[in-house]
Amino acid sequence: MKLKYSAIIGLAFLIINQIMLLGGNEFIQNQEPIDYAHWLLLIGVLLCLSLNYIFSDNIFSELATILTSLGIVALIGQATIDFLWWSYGTDLEGMNKLTNQIIERPSIRIPFMTIGPALFYLGLTAHAVKFIKTHTSWSILVFIGVIGIGLGAFAFDSRILIVVCHILLAIGIIVLIFKKDSGLQTQME
Repeated sequence: MKLKYSAIIGLAFLIINQIMLLGGNEFIQNQEPIDYAHWLLLIGVLLCLSLNYIFSDNIFSELATILTSLGIVALIGQATIDFLWWSYGTDLEGMNKLTNQIIERPSIRIPFMTIGPALFYLGLTAHAVKFIKTHTSWSILVFIGVIGIGLGAFAFDSRILIVVCHILLAIGIIVLIFKKDSGLQTQME
């Protein structure tokens, strides 16, 4: 029961993180005394690790758990990089140097800024695929959320689309969490 609530809190933290990012770079850089937005990201993804235990019978036995876990590791790395950026405050020259250094290092940029975080969302999609026959509409809602997050981040550069799709993704995942539990109880009776 506690895992379910950890996952829900984690998803809520990810939504709040995305809402805070709507404030823009200046808002993020001026957070005091800590970088609340990225602490929410870090804690949120750690709490979302419980989704692997909720949706899988045997942790790391399925592709979904592996993808979700690798994505969580990547998002932890991304949060760490974001903490470094935040530490520069209004020192735009220092931030630009760090940004250029990260861009020039594919061994950092690819796993922690581009491909890696996408694995988290692919893992959630893979978890939702398990429910496509029994809870089609909620699985599709998860798919729409993940696709919308990708489009908002890469094709349209739309923070609003990313926030809305995080909400859709969270709703879909939360309903599937409870549907899974009710399905197990029905099978056990």
